[in-house]
Amino acid sequence: MGLSALDNLVRIGQLKPEPRNALEVKRMLDMARSRLADAGLDSLSREGRFASAYSAAHAAALAALRWHGYRSENRYTVFQCLAHTLDWPSNRWRVLDTAHQKRNLAEYEGYLEVEESTIKELSSLVHSLIADVQALTEL
Repeated sequence: MGLSALDNLVRIGQLKPEPRNALEVKRMLDMARSRLADAGLDSLSREGRFASAYSAAHAAALAALRWHGYRSENRYTVFQCLAHTLDWPSNRWRVLDTAHQKRNLAEYEGYLEVEESTIKELSSLVHSLIADVQALTEL
């Protein structure tokens, strides 16, 4: 894995080294699973389901980063680091980046237009992300 790239991000202040905390990683994965389940609830609005799927993605991606002994305060960086923490190709983590951009529009400008297909695609990707992080932590 390209963990030296993560060390480079520490040098430029995008990441902070922090010892692995297996309990924290487990809690983040549990949260990711819970939020992903929420994203599947038809009783929630599309916006609510999207927000839940996005939160699940962030929790799982952060769990992978924490497993490797790093922390970031920047959500985008957490998703970008999936290329190094899980060897995810850019076409996978960029879907999460697109969700991040939609989330920012909603949070900071009050605008969110999201299709059902977007929620399904995001949820499917998050399911894979959780499985990959789970496999990482069982090594």
